[in-house]
Amino acid sequence: MKKRVILIADRDEVRRRGLKELLLRDGFAVIESSEKTDLLRSFRQQSSCDLLIINSSLEAAGDGVEVAEQIRLWDRRVPLILLATPSSEELAIAALRAGVTDYFKPPFSWGEVVLSARHCLAHCLPPQCLTPAAPTAGSTQPTTGSSLRGGKWMIGESSVMQEIRAYIGKVAATDSNLLITGETGTGKELVAALIHHNSPRWDKPFVCIDCTAIPDSLFESELFGYERGAFTGAHTLKEGKLELADGGTVFFDEIGDMNLYAQAKLLRAIENKEVSHLGGKGSISLDIRIIAATNQNLERLMAQDRFRTDLYFRLNVASIHLPLLRERKEDLAALCDYYIREMNRRFEREIEGFTEEALACLLRYNWPGNVRELKNLIEASFINLPPWKVPFIDLPEQFHRKVREVAGLSQGERNRLLSALFSTNWNVSKAAQVLQWSRMTLYRKMERYRIVRRSD
Repeated sequence: MKKRVILIADRDEVRRRGLKELLLRDGFAVIESSEKTDLLRSFRQQSSCDLLIINSSLEAAGDGVEVAEQIRLWDRRVPLILLATPSSEELAIAALRAGVTDYFKPPFSWGEVVLSARHCLAHCLPPQCLTPAAPTAGSTQPTTGSSLRGGKWMIGESSVMQEIRAYIGKVAATDSNLLITGETGTGKELVAALIHHNSPRWDKPFVCIDCTAIPDSLFESELFGYERGAFTGAHTLKEGKLELADGGTVFFDEIGDMNLYAQAKLLRAIENKEVSHLGGKGSISLDIRIIAATNQNLERLMAQDRFRTDLYFRLNVASIHLPLLRERKEDLAALCDYYIREMNRRFEREIEGFTEEALACLLRYNWPGNVRELKNLIEASFINLPPWKVPFIDLPEQFHRKVREVAGLSQGERNRLLSALFSTNWNVSKAAQVLQWSRMTLYRKMERYRIVRRSD
């Protein structure tokens, strides 16, 4: 039987040779590469290459992801294993987007990598290819019977996170449209990426569209594309983002910010499963799955005629709501452990954790910015570290001050909110300005305290 060929790309010769020796012992043929250009050349020349193992720091941090993206342009099915040294949440998301089959973050053993290679070559589909690296403090594995690739990147053992991981495994196996809701910083894009890369569409494009970043005047040309000469400046044909995602998944981030005209155009494309270029005469068939996310209350927007009801029901076939960090504070310790390990690698420190006073402070805080705010706070704590070695760290003084202020304000918060609403005759925008909150924050506080204006 012909040996399966594995291409290893790692600039560290010791790592490369150690892994090669184990793979050879396992009966594989091995090709080595230490530079990005050599790897790409070898892959194009070796048409019989069956699997690639790439180190993320091939030339610079994250460079392995760029290589994976390039290889996916040539071959959508060859399994790719990425060794993330170092690892980060951003790199994990980028790896998912690039179509990486399996992802290892330190610490991991070569034996686990070899086992993953065997599984990938045996099954050639990502859900079966998952062989997670050894679990570390704060990392979690799926609680369902089937493997959820990338599940270990969702930190937390609270009951709500276990339920979400289980549901992701179920909804990923379907082709239904999905709506993800949750505040900013709760991880909506990560969930969308996990669902795509555990779905039958895993080897097709995963296209992200930020609805807040596309000007209204450019919406149609960006999503649907245009023909040459369709308007001034259209010098060449351009494919739209929906067309580029054909066969894969389109993720609409913050779809609640899309205007009504754009919503109508998107609804037509979803219903007809086709698009037309601006200036074009024909239509182009589409095979895409839609995942949308928002931090807004779409039902309230529908009541205000700011979001189309028919589009809402097209998107909300399946739904996932991501909890606020303050609603799952039992996961705080695991999240802190995870981000401290990440910052230890970035800043070359050996911090074991927070002081007891700091942990108590973290638990008292309400985390309006959710997990993203926690990560940024931990990074700020590392920046403020003294030059000498310390095993445990405290939080920046400005954060301690913020917690004390918030604790003092929360007792009378409902009264302050009512006072602002009464003084502005229930004008939400003016009340938000008085309180120096956003409109969405004010709406959330009204829901939290069950404040409703009664009709006369």
